[in-house]
Amino acid sequence: MRFDDRPFIAIWETTQACDLACTHCRASARPERDRAELSTLEGMHLLDALAAAKVPLVVLTGGDPAKRPDLLALVRHGVSRGLGMGLTPSATPLVTHRLIHELAGAGLSRLAISVDAPDPERHDAFRGVSGSFQRSLQILQEAREAGIRTQINTSVHAGNIHELERMARLVETTGCVLWSVFFVVPTGRAGVHLLPTAHEVERSLNQLADIAARVPFSIKTTAAPHYRRVLLQRKKAKAVAVKHGIHGVGGMRVNDGRGFLFVSHRGEIFPSGFLPISCGNVRTDDVIQVYRTHATFVGLRAPDWLQGKCGVCEYRSVCGGSRARAYALTGDPRASDALCAYVPEGYDGPLDILTANGRHRVLPVLQSEDQ
Repeated sequence: MRFDDRPFIAIWETTQACDLACTHCRASARPERDRAELSTLEGMHLLDALAAAKVPLVVLTGGDPAKRPDLLALVRHGVSRGLGMGLTPSATPLVTHRLIHELAGAGLSRLAISVDAPDPERHDAFRGVSGSFQRSLQILQEAREAGIRTQINTSVHAGNIHELERMARLVETTGCVLWSVFFVVPTGRAGVHLLPTAHEVERSLNQLADIAARVPFSIKTTAAPHYRRVLLQRKKAKAVAVKHGIHGVGGMRVNDGRGFLFVSHRGEIFPSGFLPISCGNVRTDDVIQVYRTHATFVGLRAPDWLQGKCGVCEYRSVCGGSRARAYALTGDPRASDALCAYVPEGYDGPLDILTANGRHRVLPVLQSEDQ
């Protein structure tokens, strides 16, 4: 499915204020709100524009959107315009039992909470606040009891990439419908030291495919679109399909700027929150026209725009690599994704692969672990 006319999902960073101090925070969040945030009226106008374009899903994120006193009004407005509204609050005392039930009454479609380790010690250390792990699980339980579908978001990095099996067991106990697995991009407070190696990522994607075949919830990846390549390879090799999330094989081939757009707290329009190339501002520009016509968005939707091994990869139309990570590591959103270990058949150009020594170098990398 192509996304030239409108995105499948729009993310609005309602605020950068947050009471957590997460190690990897894209927004480098702080406790106080920015006076230059979009106002309630500006936010409603943004939701109106997305609804007019029939964007299926809008997610309110942050920072912590619960820091905005108009959160319920924004959710109600979006729902009244026919938008599917999602929310990713931080696991803090601001997300009260009352707020959760009010969000359910406002028509919130889904609530996502981040859980980054299978135990409270490591999760709390990563999120910077003691008690965050238990609060996360409590919010998920209360949301389910209120009738809101829930999902867990997990940031995968060098310190937890070997814990996917334990994380999957935790997700299963929560009754979530989706596990969204995000492979860290070095932006904001996230440094390069958090990146796993390309081969660790390849192993983890195959591990996720194994997990997806047996669990009752769906799995999708963010900033690791090569999961789709792994699923296709496995399907071809074994003549079987595996369960996947909405961004999986046969589903929506969403990537930075392709079926996806991000609006910052100040109204800037980006291909994603992790690809900070400003393409306009909703205060002065038509957000959908920017998505349709801006050269960066148009390029990101064109497989032939890519360079390096991503540009000649036979899977570029279904994968395309993480454009955000390519930009973060090279300054060029067209470059190869350094966390993909796959080498296209016949490719003999330079290989820019992240290795265990933490730097890029030319390597003779195997095409994939199952080839």
